[in-house]
Order: sequence, then structure tokens, then C-alpha cells
Amino acid sequence: MLARARLIAFATPVIVPGRILASLGYGAYNFHPGPPQYPGWAPAHFALYEQANEFGVTVHAMAEHVDSGPIVDVMLFPIPADIGAMALEGIAYAHLARLFWELAEQRQRGRTLAGAPLAVDRGKKNSRRAYQAICDIPLDISKEELDRRMKVFGDNHFGMSPTIRLHGVEFRAVAQGSAGVSA
Repeated sequence: MLARARLIAFATPVIVPGRILASLGYGAYNFHPGPPQYPGWAPAHFALYEQANEFGVTVHAMAEHVDSGPIVDVMLFPIPADIGAMALEGIAYAHLARLFWELAEQRQRGRTLAGAPLAVDRGKKNSRRAYQAICDIPLDISKEELDRRMKVFGDNHFGMSPTIRLHGVEFRAVAQGSAGVSA
């Protein structure tokens, strides 16, 4: 039934089982809103935290192991100064849509998506656990590092915010000017 099918995954967290991938006659492709250097979860956050100069989007063939298939195409762009994670993600999604249309147009002209894979170094795969670890603030953190973490992770994305634990009590950071603060 799937021998004449192709799967296109566009910025989805769904993990497709290997048996399904193997049954697709025309392959499966993931459009990832991050460059190869930021595979996995929340790529915009990790790029901003690491003070990267450029960001981008990636298309790769899907394989049984997540984010491990051959890279088909990459589109990079400079990270604007003083941008937040949500705005960077917005720019990435616009580039991801553009790349989708470019590849769809090429496909219409007969080019296969599974052309020669690009030889690109992939970074360490980020995860929800790594995100939470950065949000766990040590008591001896420097002001500079706290400011850096607050700037990127302080808006309670994904229901996680910078947190300090002291004597069994958990304190969650609230960015200045956040809703929910009353006088």
C-alpha cells in the first residue's frame, strides 16, 4: 500500500517507526527548522544560547534513528542581532517553506529528492532533557551567565523556565514585565 508513497514531515515532532519508513517506496523526508549543527529539539534556543552567527533549515531523508538520514539540502542565513528565540524560529519557518517550494519545483522538473547527499557535519543532538538542564540554575552562577540564560530561556517556552532550588524549595524565574505579576 505504501510502495507508491512518499512521506514529507514538515517541522513535526512525530517519530516515524522504521518499519513504516522501510515500506515507503519513494522515501521519507524531514524538513527541520534548524541547520545540521542543531539537530533535535529547540534548535533556535540552543543556537542563540551558543551565540551562533548563522542559523538555517535542513531537509534530510528520514531514517530509523532520528535526525540521522542523509542531508538533502540546507539553507543558511545570518542571525539578526538581539533577536529572540521565537522571532528566529519565525524566520526559520519562512526559509523552511521557501526550501520546500524550491525542492517541490525541482521535483516537478524530474529531480529526485534523494540526490547526492550533502556531506555536512552535524552537531550534538539537543533534547528536552538538555533544555531542562540549562534551565536548572546553579546557586553559584555568574551574573553574565544568568543574564544569557534568561535572555534565551526565560520566557517559559515549552512550560520550562529557569529554576533555582534552595533548601527543598523551587523558585521559577519570571522575566520582568511578564504577565501574571500583580501589584
